[in-house]
Amino acid sequence: MLMELTRVRVYVAGVCSLIVTVGVARFSYSLLLPIMQDGAGLTKLGGGWLASTNFMGYMCGVLLAASLHNMNYKYNLHRLYLILSVVTSAAMVMTNDMVTWAVLRFLAGICASGGFIIASGLILKWLVNNHHRAELGIHFSGAGLSIIVTSLLVEAMLTISADWQQQWLALAAMAAVFAIPAWLWMPHPFVDGKSINTAKDNPPTKTFTLLMMLAYFCAGYGYGYAVSSTFIVDIVERVKSLQGRGGLAFLLVGVAATPAALIWDRIARNTGYLKALIVAYILQGIGIILPVINASLPVVIFSALLFGGTFIACVSMVLTMAGKFYPSNPGKFMGTMTLAYGAAQIMAPVSTGYLTQALGSYDVGLYVSTAVVMIGTLFLYGLLNIERKSMENKNINTKAKILIG
Repeated sequence: MLMELTRVRVYVAGVCSLIVTVGVARFSYSLLLPIMQDGAGLTKLGGGWLASTNFMGYMCGVLLAASLHNMNYKYNLHRLYLILSVVTSAAMVMTNDMVTWAVLRFLAGICASGGFIIASGLILKWLVNNHHRAELGIHFSGAGLSIIVTSLLVEAMLTISADWQQQWLALAAMAAVFAIPAWLWMPHPFVDGKSINTAKDNPPTKTFTLLMMLAYFCAGYGYGYAVSSTFIVDIVERVKSLQGRGGLAFLLVGVAATPAALIWDRIARNTGYLKALIVAYILQGIGIILPVINASLPVVIFSALLFGGTFIACVSMVLTMAGKFYPSNPGKFMGTMTLAYGAAQIMAPVSTGYLTQALGSYDVGLYVSTAVVMIGTLFLYGLLNIERKSMENKNINTKAKILIG
């Protein structure tokens, strides 16, 4: 009973960490983008650059996390990121200067690596050490929940005609509240001064790592939080018949994303992670392209549900694979994959911003995004064939069972 209570606290800490470091420090910008364009003079190109600086910060945060081998340092760094997430959000109201905003978004991006990489690694390590199933579905439900709570807060503030500055302050206050359980209950990686290590690493081959990086790069460009989540609110608001529904679309993304990682965990457990990822990529591509094909409200709702039901699940499945390959130090594989993902995230919003400004439409950017995701499925299919041949050659090992069922 005590262990179950402890596990609940660990999961609550992870969910709250994602709400603070990802929901507020990252996702809330998507909600506030059209509000800042109306009230703070932010251009669409400027919006793309701010998104890219956020991703640059995230990539630097991943590099830092991957370079740190002392788990105690990572634990303390996570706590620092909780504080910075609150501070950088509140500081957005102090200026209209693009350079200052870019610096703040860069720092907020670094903080996002705390929830996705450091907290994920700490939780995975704790789960393995305490003989629980090494899956991150519950933890990553916090990403979807973070979209819901930030969307509801922004919508509530709009009902009282709050401007963009009041919105940022309200989000910072909410982050401060959720930071408390994330601070108190995140599991420390050491017990009695020693790290517990109960599982043997089963690392993938260099070929697998390379192809997986390419596939995950495609994910980072095509969907992630780059094109679709940064601009999804603005995409909806630009359709005359859907004006005022942008917040609803983003809320639906969160509603679909909250249980998605848990559902896909179960699917991957039964079919293998590569098959599950291929299906998720295909559904994601459909979700991205639907608003271009048909901009009616039912189609946009379906698109938001597809997007929300797959994007964070893909992240969860890839990072869960890290825990299965490297139970002693999940951050090793997490960092490698996330660097590929982050590189694409830096490229996508700026290129989309330029295309939108030049053509006056998001359509071309979404076509490109869909194409890149489909290329990612080809890399995953190649990996699936490699693992199948490995099994045909009677090289059946734990890794093969994890990947292809």
